[in-house]
Amino acid sequence: MPWIPLDEMAQLAEIKARSQERPQLIFKHSATCGTSAMVLRMFSSSVDPQGDHDLYFLTIQANRELSRAVEDTFGVRHESPQLLILDKGEITFHASHGAIADADLGQYLN
Repeated sequence: MPWIPLDEMAQLAEIKARSQERPQLIFKHSATCGTSAMVLRMFSSSVDPQGDHDLYFLTIQANRELSRAVEDTFGVRHESPQLLILDKGEITFHASHGAIADADLGQYLN
């Protein structure tokens, strides 16, 4: 997957701005959670890595403050694992745990 590491606060404004042009996906991952690893594998096999979207990867343990800032900035309560899709400056989809793998992401991605 062509992941863009999400590891700086300034990236949140960048993600919001870029969402005006194409969907932005944020995957919040827990490096210590087996469920998170399983969902990540399932998600990675279900999304087109060459699609018209950007894929951001946030490891919670390495970036706790940034994880909280994602919650505050986009108004979605933190969970892990968690997927957020931002399009035209708004969250158009968010899910956590197994609901990530069950989602039909094609309807949220251009």
